[in-house]
Amino acid sequence: MSVYKPELTTAPKHGHKSLLYSEVVSDLNTLDSVDIAVLGIPYGSPYSIDEVTNDQTNAPTAVRQATDRAVRSIERYDFDIGGPLMDNQPIRMVDCGDIAGDARQLNGHYDAAETVVRKILSLGGMPLIIGGDHGVPIPVLRALDGVGPITLIQIDSHLDWRQEVNGVTDGYSSPIRRASEMAHIGEIFQIGLRANGSARQEEVDAALAYGAHLITAHELHDEGVEAILSRIPDGGNYYLTMDADGIDPTIMPAVAGPALGGVTYSEARKLIHGLVKKGRVVGMDIVEITPKKDLNGITAITACRFFVNLIGMAVRAGYFKK
Repeated sequence: MSVYKPELTTAPKHGHKSLLYSEVVSDLNTLDSVDIAVLGIPYGSPYSIDEVTNDQTNAPTAVRQATDRAVRSIERYDFDIGGPLMDNQPIRMVDCGDIAGDARQLNGHYDAAETVVRKILSLGGMPLIIGGDHGVPIPVLRALDGVGPITLIQIDSHLDWRQEVNGVTDGYSSPIRRASEMAHIGEIFQIGLRANGSARQEEVDAALAYGAHLITAHELHDEGVEAILSRIPDGGNYYLTMDADGIDPTIMPAVAGPALGGVTYSEARKLIHGLVKKGRVVGMDIVEITPKKDLNGITAITACRFFVNLIGMAVRAGYFKK
């Protein structure tokens, strides 16, 4: 395990310097504690040389830039959460910038991400992660090994149980397979599955053998969020990983693989609120946004709004009371 050093991250260079007007802190060693910490992880574990850097690596910046469309200012009343974002409480939220990339050492991205998340956790912070592709939750989940057992909640149109692709075992088709191998990960709920993606029968069989709860988007629509929430054990530690293509493309069109009939904003909002009320959400990521495909910034704005719902409800649930 590497030691945390400030040069593991780089601060945003233009536009909004942080997500939701949070304080930019490039060196976490200067902090004694923190409540919420935002971290961009632009780079995954590529399957080909063309994927080392792609448009998804621009997503952390794009989501930050949507800040003032998602929240005009944090003291204003927000009807999705029942008041101002921080509920007039002294919440310390920081933005650590993005994990610095090194094309000569691709595994270094994940090592750095794990180290920074461990540092955030040591300061008492809840990590909010902006990807990057769906491989980036792998180092985040590794860093949460002291928080388990964790119930993993995934919103995604795809199963993500591939053992390997082109010899790569920790890429964007494999995060749930890798999570299932971590001792601190317990039950897994995969919500929003639909259409045809990377999963073959062998991946479905592996997921079912583990005991993963596979919940299609159609089942979610038919039964409702409350019914799905009732299946998730109360009083747990929850980590939420959100693939943008799990959300309906009418509100998150900027994805590589749009699939019709996805999770709606209202459903995702209810799910986030419900998880906060059931137990403790220990972290969250949003991944797989391709900014060049966005329309009027709606994908990035939606991503911001999901973070708003988690932050606002966590504050009201007393997560950060000293």
